Amino acid sequence: MKKFENKFNTNAIREGVKRTQEGEHSEAMFLTSSFVFKSAKEAADRFKNSKDGNVYSRFTNPTVRIFEERLASLEGAQKCIATSTGMSAILSCFMALCAPGDHIVVSKSIFGTSIQLFNKILTKWGLDITFVDLTNESKWKDSITNKTKFFFVETPSNPLTEICDIKKLAELAHSSNIKLIVDNCFCTPALQKPLLHGADIIIHSATKYLDGQGRCLGGAVLGDNEDMENVHSFLRTAGPTLSAFNAWVFTKSLETLSLRMKAHSSNAMLLATWLDQQKKVKKVFYPGLKTHPQFDLAKQQQSASGGVLSFEVNGSIKEAWKLIDSTNLLSITANLGDAKTTITHPASTTHSRLTVKEREDSGVKDNLIRIAVGLEDIDDIIRDLNYLSN
Repeated sequence: MKKFENKFNTNAIREGVKRTQEGEHSEAMFLTSSFVFKSAKEAADRFKNSKDGNVYSRFTNPTVRIFEERLASLEGAQKCIATSTGMSAILSCFMALCAPGDHIVVSKSIFGTSIQLFNKILTKWGLDITFVDLTNESKWKDSITNKTKFFFVETPSNPLTEICDIKKLAELAHSSNIKLIVDNCFCTPALQKPLLHGADIIIHSATKYLDGQGRCLGGAVLGDNEDMENVHSFLRTAGPTLSAFNAWVFTKSLETLSLRMKAHSSNAMLLATWLDQQKKVKKVFYPGLKTHPQFDLAKQQQSASGGVLSFEVNGSIKEAWKLIDSTNLLSITANLGDAKTTITHPASTTHSRLTVKEREDSGVKDNLIRIAVGLEDIDDIIRDLNYLSN
């Protein structure tokens, strides 16, 4: 019988399922630390990887494997390695694939904790880090040395939603035998597939949109078999492991990912348009607005603009905090990707551990506010921001 390749939504629901002898319809949860072997020889074979099978849930668990296989199918990757958090996904990737003396070029426009990871931790292990403007291709080119191993970007970026041309950056990287790593957290594979544009590795914080309801922590690294085997080897030894329960939650959440991302994008577009018309708003950052500097590029490599936007209010931190404190419906929290709309002040939360210069380089000003637009009725979201229209 001919095997057909299923489309996105079908894979989001069906991929990776292997029913047990109980015949369950929903995916099973294997909440176990270890697995029993039929013989001493089978145990030995599995420990030395000469025979497939479960060994220990630090690095082999059937529930985690379902999530990995399903997400890999959605991203079009050969293999996925799940991790305990999004930050541990970044750490695992670089610890597994780099050596002391390697050089990495990183976008200035990334999550504040990611900057801390590169500057405060990975440099201790002998990695050389250069930060450049995300959208300035010549800066990326000028930063290449004979030891450069990776480019690392978020696109759209956090929190200014800057967008880089993945295809051009990948071509530049590959011309110097460099690999491009893309954090695809904001879009997810429902809106953007970096591997199709030439990226080599994808990073996810599953905590965000892959979960979609702010319940669990998790992360993922995706790429080709060789690189992911090295990441898996690091995970096996170091243990930044995704729990089986969290993996089960993420697996079920992937079933509605496409629907949710469309709804987030629709609400965010309406809110961005409204914000752009308010006198107390100085500037709105959202890829769906024609005023966004990468508006045309966003339409080329994303199927929608996503659920995250940011904007500057007239004034400084006092006015920004006053607006945030005036809300009643919106959740004042730094997390994003939730069904509930969240609002935060990046300079004093997600980017607060950066130096003033690092924040300036990231474009994070004291009057900047980030909103991750949820799935509530858009009229209610707008009404909760009525301070801006008074």
